[in-house]
Amino acid sequence: MNMSFLQELFTTITRRDALRRRRRAGAPPPHHGEVVDACAALLASDGEASSIALASRALALYQGLSPQERVAFFERLAADFAAEPEAIDGAYAAYREARDNDSLQALFLACEPRRQELFRRLNLASDGTHALVEMREDLLALLRERPDFTGIDRDFAHLFGSWFNRGFLVLKRIDWNTPASILEKIIRYEAVHEIQDWDDLRRRLDARNRRCFAFFHPAIGDEPLIFVEVALCKGLPNRIQPILGGEDGGVEDPEDADSAAFFGISNCQTGLRGISFGNFLIKQVVQELKHELPQLKYFVTLSPVPGFRQWLEERRHDESLPRALRETLGELDAAEWQREPERAAKLEAVVKPLAARYLVHEKNARGKPLNPVARFHLGNGAELHRVNWLGDTSAKGLEQAAGLMVNYLYVLDDIERNHENYTANATVASSSDVRDLARKARKMAKGESSK
Repeated sequence: MNMSFLQELFTTITRRDALRRRRRAGAPPPHHGEVVDACAALLASDGEASSIALASRALALYQGLSPQERVAFFERLAADFAAEPEAIDGAYAAYREARDNDSLQALFLACEPRRQELFRRLNLASDGTHALVEMREDLLALLRERPDFTGIDRDFAHLFGSWFNRGFLVLKRIDWNTPASILEKIIRYEAVHEIQDWDDLRRRLDARNRRCFAFFHPAIGDEPLIFVEVALCKGLPNRIQPILGGEDGGVEDPEDADSAAFFGISNCQTGLRGISFGNFLIKQVVQELKHELPQLKYFVTLSPVPGFRQWLEERRHDESLPRALRETLGELDAAEWQREPERAAKLEAVVKPLAARYLVHEKNARGKPLNPVARFHLGNGAELHRVNWLGDTSAKGLEQAAGLMVNYLYVLDDIERNHENYTANATVASSSDVRDLARKARKMAKGESSK
């Protein structure tokens, strides 16, 4: 029997039955206790067909819960579906006595929270994987206020790390002929440079010097996990507005391009936060592009620098810095400063060096770069190659990074070495130009001449 068909059949019957019951006059919305009972019945089930039906019913009930009832459900997950201390103690005692593989396996099973087996069984429903990803999205929104839910999140992350293993991911090119249902999701999920409308999307996908690739997972159908937009250029790009406006960077034929610029990488599923796809995506897209266009020499990003403007604001109030430097940073408050050549040049002289310092030397509590985009690309083995003044003059670009953008360069022969140095020592691979700018920033902070 076709089990995929059987799963879909049970899911359809169960969801429709649940909807009919809830639509009856006066029928109250689901209570979290109903979901808990359905989950308990699912764990007690030993039949595959009945388990599919129970999983579908439990997920349907969960999706009908109010926000308050979902919190109550997570409280029950934390308390009632955790590992059992008595079982762990007994299994550990047996292992200490026997010291064999059977008792070790029994100890592993005892230590596993019951939630993990519950999630595996909920995944039997035909759309169970996506429903669980959405459930984790709900959970992540609560973690700041409810740190006691962290154990549930770790169980999700543990299972998703296996379910979304690179071996299961499918790379697809997105173009204007891609089904509209997927294109609509690309518009909705674009997180770096907002897609204004269908005409904007067509400019990004339909031009001969544009490429877009996305990872999909067989279990969640046409829901993209992550996608990257690429512009084929002559030379390394330093401004995003020409790219978003559909300019070709001097390249009419893709075979005349020598550079592939990744200008937008968007994660689509909040519930998969912490599950790494981007590094695999970039590396595979590089291979795809090299195969299609073997003349390409440079693989580079044109990346935003979120958080940099906020960091600059903090420097303005740091009285240990020279007064002249702080006063120059105050020019960023002027309206339309980027349109005034003299003022913009004055700011460029201090902001670019400070950006290099921020990206190379400013670290978080874990000793990694403070900037999240830097952590992503440096962790993938890229080099911090160039700081671009007024690379993004949109309102968002000015607000988050004083108009700056950055090129991270992926040199194929250096990726593994850069990645290892970053992982082991948090070493920021950077070009000589960036290092020179960082040294200039150090001199400026001391009030020394940079000449």
